[in-house]
Amino acid sequence: MKLKALLLLPVILALSGCFQNNTERGLAGAAGGVVVVGATGGSVLAGAVIGGAAGYLCNGLNVPGCENR
Repeated sequence: MKLKALLLLPVILALSGCFQNNTERGLAGAAGGVVVVGATGGSVLAGAVIGGAAGYLCNGLNVPGCENR
């Protein structure tokens, strides 16, 4: 199960470029964080917060594919 969750992470990150704004990317990041942390046995809430923050801030950090459209 852990391996499947880790293999889904690149897919989630690739899809994050398809979202139109920071809020949509933040929600996708939160969902991705929950999946990964849930599979690895960590805190689901912490995973959601960290993933959501990463998705929301990726545009400001100039991550390729995270531009607003």
